[in-house]
Amino acid sequence: MQFKLIMAFVDADKTERVMQTARTAGATGATIINNAQGQGLHKVIGILGFEILEPRAVVLILSESRRADDILEAIVEAGEMDESLNTGIALQIDVDKALGLKEHIAELEKKLPMP
Repeated sequence: MQFKLIMAFVDADKTERVMQTARTAGATGATIINNAQGQGLHKVIGILGFEILEPRAVVLILSESRRADDILEAIVEAGEMDESLNTGIALQIDVDKALGLKEHIAELEKKLPMP
């Protein structure tokens, strides 16, 4: 079975919506890293001269390859990532090798219809 890793950098307040949408699109789970920070094209400086960094979450989803595009598109829509410069990004990369998935694969093959 081939896998892809989907990485989404989303506004912290959109994490739950992104996850619900990803599950509806075929994701079976995720690892979420909270309290991430990032810089965009332009720095936002606050009143005291410090840079303001919006809270982000990093959502990592290991997906069966045939489901990955649908999940990625759903995440982009739910996270409103194409709406402005500051809404986050999502990407997917091929996974050459993934271990520790024997039981996960068995469950996927039993319960989820493959597209």
